[in-house]
Amino acid sequence: MLHPMKIPELRARAIVLSTVTLLFLLLHSATAITNSKPSRQLHRSPLQFIRSSCIHARYPNLCLRSLSSYSGPASPRCIAQAAVRTSLFNARSVSYFLRTRVPGRAHLSKLERAALNDCVEQISDSVYELRKTLGELQHLKLGESTFRWRLSNAETWVSAALTDDDTCLDGFDEADGSVKTQVRRKISQVARLTSNALYMINRLDDSRGRP
Repeated sequence: MLHPMKIPELRARAIVLSTVTLLFLLLHSATAITNSKPSRQLHRSPLQFIRSSCIHARYPNLCLRSLSSYSGPASPRCIAQAAVRTSLFNARSVSYFLRTRVPGRAHLSKLERAALNDCVEQISDSVYELRKTLGELQHLKLGESTFRWRLSNAETWVSAALTDDDTCLDGFDEADGSVKTQVRRKISQVARLTSNALYMINRLDDSRGRP
């Protein structure tokens, strides 16, 4: 039988133990809630990540369509590389079209021929610049001293590619006929893809804490 003087002491110990246990449970729950948010972000599907990445692009619908088949890591750097690859693939296709597939090439006016020749050169430059952009992104490493330098190089190269696309379009302003319509449609598509790629690259400066 417990001595009467021991009962208050036992009650006090029981209260302290209960309080400590409750605090532990609350702390554990708070930690679990805090950690669950980034976990959900890390496990978002690539398509979900692309949707959130494209929403503020200059051409959001085109951005989403052009990247909808992407299945790689859901990270800003990888999405930026995918956007540049898409632009590069289209620029190469247009370059081939301009050099070999323009309909009625032999019957172009002097103005159209000059604009086409200039455009072939400019899109060829654009292809080169997009390749350089992709190379910088592939060597971009978070935490390294070269991060800011390589990112700036990527922004410079992709901006130059976009300028070449726009210059090609301007060259056909005074041309007429179906050739102008076809060329402008194809070049406009490349320019929009390149603009979206530039947007994705610019976002990397705001996401340095992510891979």
